[in-house]
Amino acid sequence: MNVVPGSARVFLVLGTTDMRKAIDGLTVLVADRLDLDPLSGAYFAFCNRGRTIIKILSWDRNGFCLWQKRLERDRFPWPESMAAVMDIGGRELSWLLEGLDLRQVRGHRQARYESVL
Repeated sequence: MNVVPGSARVFLVLGTTDMRKAIDGLTVLVADRLDLDPLSGAYFAFCNRGRTIIKILSWDRNGFCLWQKRLERDRFPWPESMAAVMDIGGRELSWLLEGLDLRQVRGHRQARYESVL
């Protein structure tokens, strides 16, 4: 299930988040703790301590959207880092929601050329 467009900007909020937080609490966390704009149209993804729940917050023209996925048996491979946030794309978030570890998913390197001929 694709919740986020592949071209969307997604911020994974690393570490654990209290999943009792709803739209208002997560919006304050994005604005105050991360110093990011929750009204930017970007998607902000949060994970609980047990790595069984992910919540995704976004602004859509005239209001906030909050989407949640709870796993019944497995755990999400949530990245660990000293950074507060990880900037990824919608495609990578889809991979994460499917259970793929973003540190292990590797595609072909991008080819860069100065000219065609």
